[in-house]
Amino acid sequence: MALKHVMINDIIAENNARMLNLKKYYPFFVLNETTFSQYKDGRFAFLDMGYITLATLRFFINENNFHERDISFEEFEAFMIELLERDFELETGIEEEKELVGYIFDKLKNDGRAFEFKFYDPEERKTRIARVKLIDSRIENGQVLYTITPEGIEFYLDTKEVKEESKINISQLLLEKMITSNNFKGGIDVVKRINAEVTRIKEKKEQVLKLLSIDIFEGEKAYEEYMDTIAKWFNDEQKLFVKNKALVDKAVEKASYGMNSDGEKSSNTRAFEEISRLETELKQTIYNHSQLIAETVELSQLADNIISRAKLRKLRPVFDFGKSFSNIMEKDEPSLMSFILMPLFAPRLDKTFSAKSIDNILTLKAEDGGKGEKVEKKELDLDFMYEDEILDKKIGMNFAKLFYELLDQLDKWSKITLKEFNGILEIKFNKEIYANRDLYAFLVHLAGKNSYSMSRMCEKQETLLEEMVVTYMSDEDKEKFKHIDFNITFGEEFEIEGYGSTLTDMTFEKV
Repeated sequence: MALKHVMINDIIAENNARMLNLKKYYPFFVLNETTFSQYKDGRFAFLDMGYITLATLRFFINENNFHERDISFEEFEAFMIELLERDFELETGIEEEKELVGYIFDKLKNDGRAFEFKFYDPEERKTRIARVKLIDSRIENGQVLYTITPEGIEFYLDTKEVKEESKINISQLLLEKMITSNNFKGGIDVVKRINAEVTRIKEKKEQVLKLLSIDIFEGEKAYEEYMDTIAKWFNDEQKLFVKNKALVDKAVEKASYGMNSDGEKSSNTRAFEEISRLETELKQTIYNHSQLIAETVELSQLADNIISRAKLRKLRPVFDFGKSFSNIMEKDEPSLMSFILMPLFAPRLDKTFSAKSIDNILTLKAEDGGKGEKVEKKELDLDFMYEDEILDKKIGMNFAKLFYELLDQLDKWSKITLKEFNGILEIKFNKEIYANRDLYAFLVHLAGKNSYSMSRMCEKQETLLEEMVVTYMSDEDKEKFKHIDFNITFGEEFEIEGYGSTLTDMTFEKV
């Protein structure tokens, strides 16, 4: 009876959530089944509205999100006419094609109304209506502009991830839509999806490394594919993380105004809790993504070393007689045997030994003759470290040194930009500092948070950077800068001349 009760409860309690999840698929099937059946007596029934719908959504994602601009009807019309002529070989004249495109666009936006998806609510025993749009519109400077809705992006993602772009990138674009529309609960689900994708890429990296150790040829192919399809998107992903983190911070700040003077939450408690959960999930995802970047850099170094060693082994001076004879037999050319036999008939160089040296051999005594081998008992070295541990320590000491320099400048000036900080580092350590990868890794980890407090860091470390700084910075230095708290704001990009590195400027300001 208990199991039956659980089943019935699941059917009733979860029905609404399942129906609301299905609503994003509803417009696609409505459009696919009915669009061209009544238009112009079915003359265009050969057109596939399902394909046209997906192509339109991909077009809007590309323009709205990747290029960050809204679309006019004229731009959509040009895109759709090109699609119809290219993919369906439509040749009816430009005026009729424009009329057809107008009809298609009206269907896609449902004449400006939302698609209504009806379903039964078993808890309240009544029919409910869920509404969903694929395309939204707004008026700017007297012109109507169109954008894809969060439901449209989510539907496209569920059908198949965008092939050309990073799955993390496209999910972050959906997250941005969710945050701006105050759908924080949906944003939490999107962040979890991003985190799952980061975990999947980590596992793929481990598979590439394992394959390199087993089969160098297949491993090299897998490594090149990994770097081509995944690693190249890291820079764009980090920019979107910063952008979405800023949006979440604004939402947290706005929600905090809903707190009463005695510290108790107002009626907006649920929204505040959802924003807090979203912020926590996003911080964890940013940290995991930063770790993935560091591990990918390490993979690049390891792969280069493994491939180089494999190439050297292939160049060993080894001659396979058996394989050579087999090749000659396959070609049926005995004359090729000369290339193998000629070296064997080359003049022999005899080595002679002087008889005068015999006496010396018989009478010569070695310095340690008759002595046994001395066996030394070696004690266990408790301070022994593996290479990866030495590398981790070196990185940690570099991070601590860079953080020390930043705190030292903030203690003097209270406010400093990344450009100014780089100039100070260049003066102290010469331009070679720009060739040190630890500098860029330090800045990536530093950008993971918008504020730092040395006193709180000493008590509890939230990120890998904070752990390294607290571990490798001396107690004297930690006490010296314990009073410093500072915030980070992000500015424009700039390039380090001569090194081809592009950085986003940051302003560090002491609180």
